[in-house]
Amino acid sequence: MPIDYSKWKDIEISDDEDDTHPNIDTPSLFRWRHQARVERMGEFEKKKNDLKDNLEVSQRELAERKKKLKDADDGKEKQELQADITKLEKQLKEWEMKEAALEKEEALAPWNVDTICRDGFSKTTVNKIPEKQKEMTEDERIEQTRLFMDKYKDEIEKFGFYNKWGDSKEYLLSHQHLVCEDTANYLTIWCVNLQMEEKNQLMKQVAHQTIVMQYILELAKTMKVPPIACVSSFFDKIQVCDDKYMQGFNNERDAFIGRITRRAKEKTDKLVAEYEEEERQKRLGPGGLDPQEVYEELPEELQQCFDSKDIQMLQDVLVSMEPRQAEIWLKKCIDSGLWVPGANDAPAGEASEEGAVEGTTDTCNKELSSPSQQDNSTLEDPEDVPPANTGEVNEEGTDNSNCVIS
Repeated sequence: MPIDYSKWKDIEISDDEDDTHPNIDTPSLFRWRHQARVERMGEFEKKKNDLKDNLEVSQRELAERKKKLKDADDGKEKQELQADITKLEKQLKEWEMKEAALEKEEALAPWNVDTICRDGFSKTTVNKIPEKQKEMTEDERIEQTRLFMDKYKDEIEKFGFYNKWGDSKEYLLSHQHLVCEDTANYLTIWCVNLQMEEKNQLMKQVAHQTIVMQYILELAKTMKVPPIACVSSFFDKIQVCDDKYMQGFNNERDAFIGRITRRAKEKTDKLVAEYEEEERQKRLGPGGLDPQEVYEELPEELQQCFDSKDIQMLQDVLVSMEPRQAEIWLKKCIDSGLWVPGANDAPAGEASEEGAVEGTTDTCNKELSSPSQQDNSTLEDPEDVPPANTGEVNEEGTDNSNCVIS
């Protein structure tokens, strides 16, 4: 079917210079033509609106007369109403003919800059001002993050196991609620825990997915759009990117793995230190001293006494020392639980727990006179020191000595 181009032949243009005489002021002519066209269009539009108003008035009056005719009972009134209806119908027909003539005239009028183009459709959208979200406190934000992690833990960990770009893209598009900061935080914490458990290869895999999530979130901040809108663009770009972009991604991943390794080591060292301190607190003797530390501070000859569990040797070494120094060492042994005086007073069969030192100490029910229990005046001269209890059994068959030897 051939295309009809005739409607493009007659177009009225105010600044058409083809028929402008050299002696005529061209700008003035253009202004006059434009003004004349605008006035002509205004008159035509006024005529069209008047015709439309008259047509509506005739239609309304005709409808009213017909309604009255239907309700009228008087014959004379009916005749008058019928005459008015006939007259109005004739007038309405004339208005309709004039309207058709105007439409034809409008269709045949040449196009101009104002009529050559018209809106196919028009739509106005007024954006609502988003409600300002209430700023959460630090405790509220932490609680919200905790609830999110508890709720979507399994889904986040499943994302962490993906190692192909396409699989990760499809999973995030089908789980759009995971594209957020809380997911990146969970993956980071998971990486630290895996490194502490010495699952290095799995940690590197999860670290890769963590950097993927962080790249998407950073891209969303740069473009000022929701993070989910950047998922497809990121994966499409990363799969066809140049070596420089991929190298940057790998460098960021390796740096993240290094930070995770350091953080895991710090946490491990802290936990070990806390465990050692807890064990140390359990070992403390009645005086608040650690038996292990006190044992390591003892002179070598005293250590040999505890190693050999020789009570007589211990007495001999203490007697051979300066009284003041022997008193100090003995007090440390008592405060740390290495030496437990009076253990024979405990009920038979009941183990003494004060002097127990894990893996290093045993309880020996021996009681030795402590230099600290002697009168200071008698400790001035070693010869005046009374003979120590040698652990001999008394007449009642009871061992009077008491010590803890490691």
